Amino acid sequence: MEYAALMCNEVGKNRLEALGDVEETADLIRWACDQMEAHEGFDSPMGNLGDAAVHTRSVLKPYGVFAVISPFNFPMALSGGPSGAALVAGNAVVFKPSSDAPLLGMKLYECLRDAGLPAGVFSYVAGPGETVGAELQENPGIDGIIFTGSYEVGFDLYKSFARDFPKPVIVEMGGKNPSIVSRQADLEEAAEGVMRAAFGFGGQKCSANSRCYVERPVHDEFVRLLVEKTQQIRIGDPLDRANWLGPIINQRAVARYEMAVAETRAEGGIATGGERLFEGDLARGWFVTPTVATGLPLNHRLFRDELFVPFITVAPVDSIDQALTLANENAYGLTAGFFSEDRGEVERFLDNIQAGVVYVNRRAGATTGAWPGIQPFGGWKASGSTGKAGGGLYYVQQFMREQSQTIVD
Repeated sequence: MEYAALMCNEVGKNRLEALGDVEETADLIRWACDQMEAHEGFDSPMGNLGDAAVHTRSVLKPYGVFAVISPFNFPMALSGGPSGAALVAGNAVVFKPSSDAPLLGMKLYECLRDAGLPAGVFSYVAGPGETVGAELQENPGIDGIIFTGSYEVGFDLYKSFARDFPKPVIVEMGGKNPSIVSRQADLEEAAEGVMRAAFGFGGQKCSANSRCYVERPVHDEFVRLLVEKTQQIRIGDPLDRANWLGPIINQRAVARYEMAVAETRAEGGIATGGERLFEGDLARGWFVTPTVATGLPLNHRLFRDELFVPFITVAPVDSIDQALTLANENAYGLTAGFFSEDRGEVERFLDNIQAGVVYVNRRAGATTGAWPGIQPFGGWKASGSTGKAGGGLYYVQQFMREQSQTIVD
C-alpha cells in the first residue's frame, strides 16, 4: 500500500494499477525463485559414451555483474523483475531507475537491503542516461546489461555494448500494438477491451493498444461504442479512488500528444478527445483527454510510430487477412489482440500474428495485462532482442552461461 501510494504520486498511476505494479514485482521475484528451484539450480547430469568412470554435468553459472536500466511506466515491476532474476541467477546488480521515477527505485533498493541482501550485491545509482547510463554501458566491470525502454536507445545499446568480446545484452523495447475486430466479434466486449488497453495509465505501456483494425461492416458501430466508453473515463488526481486516469508523465509526452492530435485534425478526424485539460487543479499537471482518431490513411505514421500517450487510431479493413497484413507490417512485435466468435478466424490469427504476447476476446484488456507465470511477457522483432519473455519458462537462464563439467574417476 505504501509503495503504491508513492507510485500514484511519482508517476501518476491510478490506485488499482499502482497496487498491481507492486504485487507484480513480488510475483516476478517469486517466479524467478520458483524457476531456480524447479530446475535444481540448473545443475543437470548428462550422459556419457559408456564409460562408468566418466561423469559430466551441465551447470549454468552467473556472469558476474548485471546492469539493470528500468523505465518510469512500471517503476517497480520492470525494476524488481529483471533485478530479481539477475540476483536469483547469482549475479550482483547495479540498478539505474528512470529519472522520472527515482524515488520508487530507492524504495526497491531499501526493500532488498532490509530483506538481508548483503551490501554491494544490489547497488542503486541515479542520474541521466547521458552520464550514468553511459557509464553502465561503457564500464568494463559490467558483464551484462538489461534495458527496458525505447527502441532508439535500446537498439543503439544492443549494437554498441560489447567491445572486446560478446557480452549478454537484453533489450526490451516498445510496441505499436494492434487489435483486430472481426465482423463476428462481440462489439461491446471488443470496445471495452480496446478502451482499457488503449488508455490504461494514459497509454504509457509498451503493451498499450495504439492501433485498431475493424472489419468495415461493423466499423461505425464499434467506433460508437468505443467513443461512448472513452467519454466515461474519469480524469484527475490518481489518489482519488473515483479517477481512472491521471496525468501523463512529462511535458515531452504532452508535446507528442499535441503533435499527434494536430496531424489527425489535418488529415483525418477526432472521434473523441484531443484536448489538454486546464480546469481547476488539472492546470497543475500534464492532463490530456483519451483520444480516438479515425479517417487517417493506413500508411500514416500514427499507425507506425510509438507515442506512449492515450491515443489510438482506428481504421476499417475489408478482411481479416488485410488486418493481419497491416498488423504484421510494423517493425514492432510485442502484443496483439483479436476479437471474434469464429473459431476458424481465431486460429488464423494465432497462426499468423507476429507478436510475443497475444490475446483473444479479452475484455479486461485487448493487448495488456500479462502476469508472471500466466502470460510470459516479451516481444519479437523490434520489441525485444532475445525472444525470451519475463515471467516465462526461459527468462532466468538469460542471466547465466553454461559450463560443461567432465570428471573422470
